[in-house]
Amino acid sequence: MREARTRLERVYATHGAHRAGSTVTLRIGIDFGGTKIEAAALDEQGQVVQRLRTETPAHYEQALTTLRDLVASVEGQLGRRACVGIGAPGSEVQATGLMRNANSVYLNGRPFRADLRQALGREVRLANDANCFALSEAIDGAAAGKASVFGLIIGTGCGGGLVIDRRVVNGAHGLAGEVGHMPLPNPEPDELPTPQCWCGLRGCFESWVSGTGFRRAFVAETGRDLDSPAIVQAALAGDEAAATALERYRDRLARGLAVVANLFDPDAIVLGGGMSNVAPIYDGLGEAIRALSFSGAWSGDVVQARWGDSSGVRGAALLWDVEEAAAAEV
Repeated sequence: MREARTRLERVYATHGAHRAGSTVTLRIGIDFGGTKIEAAALDEQGQVVQRLRTETPAHYEQALTTLRDLVASVEGQLGRRACVGIGAPGSEVQATGLMRNANSVYLNGRPFRADLRQALGREVRLANDANCFALSEAIDGAAAGKASVFGLIIGTGCGGGLVIDRRVVNGAHGLAGEVGHMPLPNPEPDELPTPQCWCGLRGCFESWVSGTGFRRAFVAETGRDLDSPAIVQAALAGDEAAATALERYRDRLARGLAVVANLFDPDAIVLGGGMSNVAPIYDGLGEAIRALSFSGAWSGDVVQARWGDSSGVRGAALLWDVEEAAAAEV
């Protein structure tokens, strides 16, 4: 255990960790990212009482060991056994229990949940990372109190999740909310031919509205090799080409989110990821979505995530509600 803790970076919540022996129901959420794995322990009020993070290993077996050590370290510090929820890239095939579509490619084809259950010695909850993001923002985040919430992460990639009545909607094949890999609606002539996506399809929404896609489109249209933050800064400083690129980004985002409005009719759409921090994209975005929705009837909110980068890890913990966690504790 001592060796495991030396490999982990400990980050405490501002109000400190609970005492050993506390009777508070604990839920540990884990955000399995491409470069880091973060764990957070939530008490029954949903307050983060401890965080730990470490680098994401390069191999599957190492990942299982790291997750086991991470959970053991959190529980050792807090003196309690906890329920564990994990948000991971990709999705679990319900018929087989095998992972697919994960950008951490060593997860694909693996029985990740079953292996985690064995490694941790308990039942675990597993969900797509975008679903965890949406759940966190629906329960006590930017869309708290809304019956139906769609969460969209627009960062390095693009992933979506749908929550209705505080429950994640997975769909029959685990694909509900995966708008990142639908085609960009109504492509303009200069958006053709559509770009190849890493998933093998062409013209995916992700290829346009992720931070990576925003940069790709700008470079293709201007020949200037700037990264996404530099493009945004140039736009804010009055650079005409960069400002036009940002306007076109907002238009593409609205086209895709209008499909979300027509299909799911959510009370709120919550945006997360790096591009969600770009304030100008919200200017007129709700109105543009409404104008493209069927009969202009959609009137939901479009808001930035409350919990930012913490939404995923919080949502993973919230895969267990308080009553379920209390019943499952040993």
